[in-house]
Amino acid sequence: MKRVEIIKVPISAVNMETCLSSIFGDFESLRGQYICVSNVHTTVMAHDDPDYFRVQSESFMSVPDGKPLSVIGRKKAPGMDRVTGPDLMREIFMRSKDTPFRHYFYGNTRENLDALIAQLKTDYPWLVIAGSEESVFRDMTPEEEDALAERINETSPDFVWVALGAPRQELFCHRMTGKINGLMIGVGGAFNILSGVVRDAPVWMKKCGMEWLFRLMMEPRRLFKRYAVTNTKFIWYYLTGR
Repeated sequence: MKRVEIIKVPISAVNMETCLSSIFGDFESLRGQYICVSNVHTTVMAHDDPDYFRVQSESFMSVPDGKPLSVIGRKKAPGMDRVTGPDLMREIFMRSKDTPFRHYFYGNTRENLDALIAQLKTDYPWLVIAGSEESVFRDMTPEEEDALAERINETSPDFVWVALGAPRQELFCHRMTGKINGLMIGVGGAFNILSGVVRDAPVWMKKCGMEWLFRLMMEPRRLFKRYAVTNTKFIWYYLTGR
């Protein structure tokens, strides 16, 4: 997949259609690999942390979830556009209709996972849900992760949706490369959006690049420091070419 460098971090030059075409064009070859859903926050982390840079750059794709990534990337790749975590889930669920694709959900809390699965059964009644497991909200030992991989593989998943938050979910997917037999996709807060636990931003705010403001209003304590620090860093790195 072609990539463009944004603050020296390689982001896949895709839009939703080309992303989906790459996934479904030869799906069997993608088993054991992972996709990063990248935004300003993860891109700044990858810029600053060589280990996390490796995780992002070694993914099958690091798609431009954040509006600034697609806007900047479009200067080098005209067809590049946003591929958000929630929208990617919705599109793949729609394309799973009349197919045997099996979906596994890992991360978040048991309560929120149950809410997600209940909502998915309503919105996508054809969806084959292979299984789910909540996060333990701590670092797992290699033995624990291997046991988790075995439990996931026992369900014969095609897509493994991972919601641990960045950077934990991407680091997890990188460690599980070749161990988990499905295509892993780290989608962060998308579980809570699709379940209705957290409101999604209005379409007009997404189109004009103000989705970050909506999320900040919804979760000010959790997101204020992130946006204040990483957004400032991103602008500085971009303007100075660092």
